[in-house]
Amino acid sequence: MIEPSLPPDPRVRHWLQRHPNPASFVLHMIGIPPTFLGALFVPIYLIMLSPLLFLLSLGLFVGGFALQFAGHWLEGTDPGEIIYFKKKFGRPYVEFPGPRTGRDPQPVGAAAPLA
Repeated sequence: MIEPSLPPDPRVRHWLQRHPNPASFVLHMIGIPPTFLGALFVPIYLIMLSPLLFLLSLGLFVGGFALQFAGHWLEGTDPGEIIYFKKKFGRPYVEFPGPRTGRDPQPVGAAAPLA
């Protein structure tokens, strides 16, 4: 029996809505694995206390995040980690890219522009 396809997870749909730019999507797909790998190397570093492993772990983590931040810069949105802190401090943030009209996206909580 063929199973019906599962509906897309709302978290995946939300992530895809936040990253519609193909270049940003590619930067995220390249940047996410080294970020996770760098974080996973930390416990190994703590056991081995290898300076080389520490530098590799740090390089993977920071480099992966840098690629993701570059993707958000291309889209004109704030990364999720930055949005979290901006929400906590009541600062305006840009979660979704604006419409493709050439105008900049409006930050959440910011005053609307005068027409």
